[in-house]
Amino acid sequence: MINKKYSLLMGLRCILFLISFDLISLIFDTPIESLSKWWSCVVVAVNIVTLAILLIVCKSGGITYKQLIGYEKGKTSFNQIILMIFVIFVVGMGGMFLAGFLCYQKFPYMAVMMIEPIPIGLAVFNCFLLPITTTLAEDGLYLGAGVNQIKNKWLAIIVPSFFYAFQHSFIPVIFEWRYIAYRLLSFLPLAVLMCVIYYKKRNPLPLMIGHFVINLATVAQILITSISPELYQSFLGL
Repeated sequence: MINKKYSLLMGLRCILFLISFDLISLIFDTPIESLSKWWSCVVVAVNIVTLAILLIVCKSGGITYKQLIGYEKGKTSFNQIILMIFVIFVVGMGGMFLAGFLCYQKFPYMAVMMIEPIPIGLAVFNCFLLPITTTLAEDGLYLGAGVNQIKNKWLAIIVPSFFYAFQHSFIPVIFEWRYIAYRLLSFLPLAVLMCVIYYKKRNPLPLMIGHFVINLATVAQILITSISPELYQSFLGL
């Protein structure tokens, strides 16, 4: 029913984020909650580790990354890509607004720590690295090693989509139940949708491009507030 070699990877990123933030907190003798502004840098590092592990697992199984995610050249049309970008953006933002209302009774609720300024050089660096590495790591893991390897229809959607969303509860790590619930609920609708679409179509490219665009929009906000910290202060006053 489930290829154990791949299913064991589903909780990988949750563990990596917890370990990463805990280690940084320990090394710099800093409260873990104060590290939230550095989440994008931690994500890039975890993405690289995730991709390395995926490639090792693929090699041991005698397959390539493309085979893992089921990529087939010429299967995707331009209209499919545009539609998926729109759907992912709407569902992604809708999930965040709904989760904010449910957890904080605010609409729209903005998790301002996610766009906190960082050094401009790092912000620019992340604009190049975070969108592509996140897309390859997360979709390779949850769609390729998850949906594509689990044979039971319901488990193929439920297990990867849960962990796809749950990993965000540790980006960044803040040990507060409402925050954890908010992050999980924010991404759960989009994670379920992506897993359902992938299960039916087995075409990762439109999903990956849509995912890339929404990731790019996120780091672009960090770049903007890093260039203009006063803009971030205005968000704090909302």
